[in-house]
Amino acid sequence: MSTPLMILIIVLSNLVVGTLIGISGIAGFLLPLIYVSVLNIPLRDSLAISFLSFLVGGMFGTYSYWKLGNIDFKFAKLLSIGSIIGAIVGVRLNMMIPVNTAKLLLYIVVLLSGISILLRKNSDAQNVEESNKTKILENQIFVIAIGFITATICALTGAGGPILVVPVLTILGMNIKVAVGVAILNQIIIALPSALGYFSQSDFRGMIVFIISSLIAHVIGILIGARISDKINVNVLKKIVSTLSISSALYMIIATFIS
Repeated sequence: MSTPLMILIIVLSNLVVGTLIGISGIAGFLLPLIYVSVLNIPLRDSLAISFLSFLVGGMFGTYSYWKLGNIDFKFAKLLSIGSIIGAIVGVRLNMMIPVNTAKLLLYIVVLLSGISILLRKNSDAQNVEESNKTKILENQIFVIAIGFITATICALTGAGGPILVVPVLTILGMNIKVAVGVAILNQIIIALPSALGYFSQSDFRGMIVFIISSLIAHVIGILIGARISDKINVNVLKKIVSTLSISSALYMIIATFIS
């Protein structure tokens, strides 16, 4: 089943998507989309492989962002409490409700978040940006709720996690680089129960080469992206995140209605 052409597509897609996640936290949803539409892999098999890549890649990405000082572990801990519960709920919901409905909700939220980031007043100084944090980010219950809601939607649709977490945290005033770091760490929490849930319903005999190739390429991509992100100006990074959010959401909203 793992032909040379499939392996090439897998490697290239994971390198590109991993790099984009490492830079901005956005693009995780592209993996299951490519697996299903281009490689004709069953949906739940695609989700299982994607979340495994998010899990392993997230570990390496978290380490890179931690080394660069771009992770708020205290905040991430609270977010993750809600996320692990939300991820379990999301996998369960995948078996119960139309996925397209949840996907459409995700893309609308991402679209609005991207527009909000683009419209926010730029600030070059991190301490100024940190002073613009809303009180919401200091409310522990609300942070846990954010983790639960975003994880539920992302686990249900296969979007990863950062695609929704990064825009939400950014429009609430968190420094964009810290938001990406927190989201990549949070991606691990979402991916673990999601991968286990989807793997339990999948048959991967004969796909070991496929899985190994995707993992290696995804890790390399995330490490490259994390390195590049630290050299990008905060305001430029915001534009990248907002542009990717808006364009991705618009494309997927249109694709959902066409299909």
